[in-house]
Amino acid sequence: MKIWKDFGKLLKAEKEDIKKAKSIESVAIFGYADSIESDSLYKSVVAVARKLAEAGYTVVDGGGPGVMKAATVGAKLGGGHVVGVTLYPKDMDNFEGRDKTNLFDEEIKTDNYVERTLSLMKEGQVYVVFKGGTGTISEFGMAWGLARLYFGHHKPLILYGKFWKNIIEAFKENMFLRPEDLKVYKVVDSPTGVLKAINEFEEEIKRGEHKNLVASKNKDLLRSSV
Repeated sequence: MKIWKDFGKLLKAEKEDIKKAKSIESVAIFGYADSIESDSLYKSVVAVARKLAEAGYTVVDGGGPGVMKAATVGAKLGGGHVVGVTLYPKDMDNFEGRDKTNLFDEEIKTDNYVERTLSLMKEGQVYVVFKGGTGTISEFGMAWGLARLYFGHHKPLILYGKFWKNIIEAFKENMFLRPEDLKVYKVVDSPTGVLKAINEFEEEIKRGEHKNLVASKNKDLLRSSV
């Protein structure tokens, strides 16, 4: 299929062998539910999820279409395990719901949108946020807010795509950001960049660059913020 050839091109230059972070097991992926297989966004998610799975991470997604399905497809191509956090909506005409073609391995069912979002936050130890709509914006906002509140034993964010730099700059110019707000995320634009960012976060924590670090608890550090 053409999509596999296309994402194969994305991975062609991504041959660097990057080992899995020791303290991190699962990575949650967020992004646009309406993305389709021919989109560059969809292909990027497949490539990233495959790299994550090949490195040994469990991939977590919302069990729906678009970026969520792409995350599952990529992870399965990489031989990985996928957790789908699902919601079967009632009276939510604008919510995508469960995609039966998203063939994840393990399902966590939730009863409402807030519970689903919090469960995604709980299951992932690191969040990769791709381009999306208002749902992605709400997930990003909650993840960023929680990371600031739990700073020192927070769950890091990886913002995928150079456009995030413009978004962060707009926040800096128009909102009130604290110093720690700017330390809990990294902006990357390649699958290898995602793997490197995860390892960089782990090393920063080990070095004590994030305040409130308790070195003896480092292994469980990223499990505790939700």
